This record gives sequence, structure tokens and C-alpha cells, in this order.
Amino acid sequence: MPRVVVDVMPKPEILDPQGKAVLGALPRLGFTGVTEVRQGKRFELEIPEVTDEALAQIDKLAETFLANTVIENYVVRVEEPAEEMAK
Repeated sequence: MPRVVVDVMPKPEILDPQGKAVLGALPRLGFTGVTEVRQGKRFELEIPEVTDEALAQIDKLAETFLANTVIENYVVRVEEPAEEMAK
């Protein structure tokens, strides 16, 4: 079944305290070289068929329910099945 992914991230000008906390912990855990971390949300939606109408409906869902568009941006994309991604 096709999967549509909605990635929601804080807008660049919005402070991301969770990302800052992760960034601060990385050196203590032995990970170096990371200069910024932004934390967001990922929603995976399985739908019977990918159509323009279905994608428009998911875009509306993301805009009105999954993301707070005042402080977050979102991207809707169709994810390829794992077996096709490996090719």
C-alpha cells in the first residue's frame, strides 16, 4: 500500500529547545562534528492509491491538523516502498 510522509519542522526563526538539548548532549556521548540539530515530527499515512485528490487532502490535513503553520513548516511526499528504494 502506498505511503505518504508528512515531515513537520519548526520554522528556521523559531527556537528549538529540544534540538538544542540534543546538540548539547552529543559531545558528552562522544559524537563530534555536529553543528546544529533541529527536531521535528514525521507522520506516515498509508493510502489505497496515490492520486492528486488524495495528496491534496493530505496537504489540507497537514496544514490544518498535523502542523502548527504559525511556527512550523511541513512537506508532503510519497515514499517509495523499501524494495524499490534498494534498487
